Amino acid sequence: MGPFAVRLRVPFAPLVDSLHLLYADYPILEDEALVDLHVGLGPPNPLRRRVKPIVRFTIDARAPFPDSPAAHALPTLEWGINWGIATRANHLLMLHCAAIERDGQAVLFPAWPGHGKSTLCTALVHSGWRLLSDEFGLVRPEDGAILPIPRLIPLKNESIEVIRSFAPEAYIGPSFYGTRKGTVAHVRPPAESVERQGEVARPGWLVFPRWVKDAPLTLEPMPKAQSFLMVATNAFNYPVLGETAFRLVGDMVRTCECFSLTYSDLDEAVTALDRLTRGAHG
Repeated sequence: MGPFAVRLRVPFAPLVDSLHLLYADYPILEDEALVDLHVGLGPPNPLRRRVKPIVRFTIDARAPFPDSPAAHALPTLEWGINWGIATRANHLLMLHCAAIERDGQAVLFPAWPGHGKSTLCTALVHSGWRLLSDEFGLVRPEDGAILPIPRLIPLKNESIEVIRSFAPEAYIGPSFYGTRKGTVAHVRPPAESVERQGEVARPGWLVFPRWVKDAPLTLEPMPKAQSFLMVATNAFNYPVLGETAFRLVGDMVRTCECFSLTYSDLDEAVTALDRLTRGAHG
């Protein structure tokens, strides 16, 4: 998965088919490959399967979270892998944002939960853009490049049907009801995005999105100082990296065009972003 090698141990038969379909395009490493995350998911005690079907997520043989209902196995695994990356990859600056690429340049979408980041990202990667990530903007300290990590895109609640309508060709896995985030379904990244996950991109735009029901579309320049603050506060490990993070965020804000985006209609948002970024290339 991008710059990370993950070993999955999943002795839980109901999850195997979903993993095979959703991860079909990802490369399988040799057994002797170095691994960054050793991840497991399965029943904590086989004797309890009939009493209360639950699963336990483990990373390096430790369980950092309470057990989850077995019916939520896939969301639990995906959240757990993201948590593992967010807490252990401090050799990179990790921004909480979606990231897409075209013509070698990336658009980053730092956003708080509920602002429509995943829905917008999914629409864009099914409109000619390459998925770098829905969750992480991984910034390489030595040169500020964005490292791809094209993982499954989790859609929540109404967004699932919105994307089914917008992009019928998108492969969306099963829906999981009653999770801690409501109904969740996962979009498989386009095969090309996975195949090109070794190709880095240069940050070109910072766009801070927000979905507002029935709101007219606005795409307006954002002051650099405000952009810096919003990027820094959306970083998972800004305090850990300290001066390095300050330098990387400063360089990014200085060299990128910064905008705020309010939208309610996906077609309008995709068209506006296409015009914005195409204009940079004449």
